[in-house]
Amino acid sequence: MTPESPLGVLDINTLEELARVICGDDHLYYRKGFEIAGFLKRAGWQQVPEYDSGYRREWTLARLTERREEPAELEKVLLRLADPREYLDEPDQLSGVVAAINTFLVHEGVRLENPGGRPRLVACDPSLAHPGSQGPIELMATMADLVNDRNMADLLQHRLDEARTCYANGAHVAAIIMLGSLLEGVLLHVVQERDASLLGSTSLDNVSLDTLIKVCHRVGWIGGDVERFCHELRKYRNYVHPRAQVREAHTPDRYTLDMCWPVVNAALNDLAESQPQAA
Repeated sequence: MTPESPLGVLDINTLEELARVICGDDHLYYRKGFEIAGFLKRAGWQQVPEYDSGYRREWTLARLTERREEPAELEKVLLRLADPREYLDEPDQLSGVVAAINTFLVHEGVRLENPGGRPRLVACDPSLAHPGSQGPIELMATMADLVNDRNMADLLQHRLDEARTCYANGAHVAAIIMLGSLLEGVLLHVVQERDASLLGSTSLDNVSLDTLIKVCHRVGWIGGDVERFCHELRKYRNYVHPRAQVREAHTPDRYTLDMCWPVVNAALNDLAESQPQAA
């Protein structure tokens, strides 16, 4: 594992699946044999041998296996597969390719993300295999974009993974509570890192999610519509207390969750867009 990347030495079964995606089998983005060699070069590989007219997948797997002990080289391939510039002739193929990769890559403890066309690898728990992002609003940022503290960014990313797992398994209340917790953690650390004085005399340990939402809206880090819906998510997050749910006499279902998820995506996108530019 390199210091810059969460990628380790990949299992041979993972390499076989990666070769399948590169070749474009099973209705993915198809590449002819000579095009595969060109793809590897575009990914940044040096000294790529010429394609020898053999079976495409076997040739590709051989190339991947040769560099199995070089995670940085395999990372280049993964990032190129998630690069929109690779699909200029068929842009609709990109999301399907990334989804196909993540179905097996998650078991290696990493996942491909493509926020705003900037592909990257993100560490995740291998036990949290999940479907793609939920909601019509695409998440355009990662936790590392928003939170400078690496340990906290990893923890928050893990909570997002857990929310996705809850979603996939019908645990709707649990997913909503996890999303509310995620939102609170992100807002708290964004305020702390950008301008903790906005909280006045309130300590970081005692600040409420209600206050964090209002502060982030007041300074223009999240929009007015996002603020309103964040407060709705906050109310559902309070169902972590069973008495609150009994008092409301409401049991959130998948439709409730499908309304809450885009709120989180929109809030994180707003926070990323309002990120102060480095001097």
